[in-house]
Amino acid sequence: MIDLFRLLRLFQRNKFPFKFVYSDVYWMADLGNHVFPVKKYRLIYRNLLISGAHKDNFLSPGQADEEDIRLVHTEKYLKKLKTGKLSHSEMMKLELPYKPELLKFARVHVGGSLLAARRALREGLAVHVGGGFHHAYPDHGEGFCMLNDVAVAVEKLRQEEKVQKAMIVDCDVHQGNGTAAVFSNRKDVFTFSLHQMDIYPARKETSSLDKGMWSGDGDEKYLSILRSHFPDLYKQYKPEIVFYLAGADPYERDQLGGLKLTKEGLKERDRVVLREAKNLQIPVVILLAGGYAYDVQDTVDIHLNTIKTAQKIQKK
Repeated sequence: MIDLFRLLRLFQRNKFPFKFVYSDVYWMADLGNHVFPVKKYRLIYRNLLISGAHKDNFLSPGQADEEDIRLVHTEKYLKKLKTGKLSHSEMMKLELPYKPELLKFARVHVGGSLLAARRALREGLAVHVGGGFHHAYPDHGEGFCMLNDVAVAVEKLRQEEKVQKAMIVDCDVHQGNGTAAVFSNRKDVFTFSLHQMDIYPARKETSSLDKGMWSGDGDEKYLSILRSHFPDLYKQYKPEIVFYLAGADPYERDQLGGLKLTKEGLKERDRVVLREAKNLQIPVVILLAGGYAYDVQDTVDIHLNTIKTAQKIQKK
């Protein structure tokens, strides 16, 4: 006799052809009344379970080792984070209410991005339900970003000789200034940033390729720029892994951005980045990055759309 319950569980395990990296630490961080909606992580996790993901689809990261974090960040800065002795200026740049538990929050995100990257190399794609803290510099944090998980993951993979060339495709509405600074003038890491010019950060760093847009530009212009560079950049640079920062904040109802992209436009953005990488068999790790919609459910929906788009592309 066929065990229908067992078949259903098997179907659920196979529904998503990749792994998710997630930790409850992400949503338990107490930021008070802050525009950064950490509860989005829990909402995404719950929605994925409802959508057919099984708990076996999820990998739980630990805190990144300090030795790995020091591949990017200075010893002096890490000591300040551990002791809480950040200056007023440093606190203003970080834009977070510093608490000791926030260092754990940041270190688990770093560990999560590294775990997702390793999984992507093995299986072609992995999704980190977190990560994308691209404003963190080696010696200070900025813009809600304490540690640069993307940069640490790239440097660790290179140290382990798992990859020689990596590409960061940053589609958060804000330029990844910290990441651009870390990899400035590097030939082994290509940084692409498609962002809004007339918002934070006021002073942009120089990525390998920056494409700046302006408030109100919308879907058509955004997608035209993206399509003019992909898949060509993949073919020219030939990365061995892509870190895709799929920020939800280019959305038309985001509190911190003004590019006015629709949800459909953001879906097409994801299709362009992910489809072309899949066609060229380049492993991709998806990092959800920013998202500050007036209604948090819009941010959650956009992140879930990115995952569903990846799901469809991976199954083809």
